[in-house]
Amino acid sequence: MIDLHSHTDASDGTDSPQALIDLARSAGLTALSITDHDTFFGYEQAMGYAAGLGFDLVCGIELSTKFHGKTVHLLAYFPQVAPTAAFCEWVREQQEYRRDRNIRLIAKLNEVGVAITLSEVEAIGRTMTGRPHFARVLLDKGYVKTTQEAFDSYLAEDGRAFVQREEVALAEALQRVGEGGGLPVLAHPVRLGKRKAAEEEALVAEAVELGLAGIEVIHSDHSTTDVERYRGYAEKFGLLETGGSDHHGGNKPDIALGSGRRGNVTVPDEFLVRLRGYRPAVDR
Repeated sequence: MIDLHSHTDASDGTDSPQALIDLARSAGLTALSITDHDTFFGYEQAMGYAAGLGFDLVCGIELSTKFHGKTVHLLAYFPQVAPTAAFCEWVREQQEYRRDRNIRLIAKLNEVGVAITLSEVEAIGRTMTGRPHFARVLLDKGYVKTTQEAFDSYLAEDGRAFVQREEVALAEALQRVGEGGGLPVLAHPVRLGKRKAAEEEALVAEAVELGLAGIEVIHSDHSTTDVERYRGYAEKFGLLETGGSDHHGGNKPDIALGSGRRGNVTVPDEFLVRLRGYRPAVDR
């Protein structure tokens, strides 16, 4: 059993990279991919530790993109070779967009009477500070009683202080991942938010035309019906299947590494075997 979607405290998880490796081993996993948001830092911190234990750690990352006006997350895997230097530099540029949003978010929070500073939030989130870290500070300073209230009242799209982050177009992200030597996978497609299967399928088909190579079939948010539907898309469009829990540690305590939400995630080893058989066309 493996897990190809997880987060450390290098982005919006709560487990250190080393602790996540220990958790994966105790859960009986044979392989894990760390897919932090917009950074390889957690993976890089875990590489040596995992190698010393003989544990199979897969390089990955999760990117926020814009597609038809909505945020769509793209997983990128590098199961055979490291990402190119050019791709890593592009990722660093995306991190700058994140920090610009955080500066504007602090200003908006101050405008609505929330007295916090960016340094307070970055002390928790460091270089990959995001909204979960803002929520932690709001909770610690007594502005809200729960993390969910922080999002509902201030940080969600309909919250009082929401600030839109500049996100790269899906088409560009797909191109960058491919040129960088990676395999681009549509993350948790149920979040495309299409009630009609035909509309959802049309979006997947369009993404395939743009360069999508895989789809996350198994995920903690997916019902049995969802899984079957996404397997159908994989077969129809020639996509590789992936899967993972999307573990965030204490930030999403109902999701367990390797097994998801109430045991609804079981990812077979064969998924990783097929990923490793993928050969992107990239000039190194």
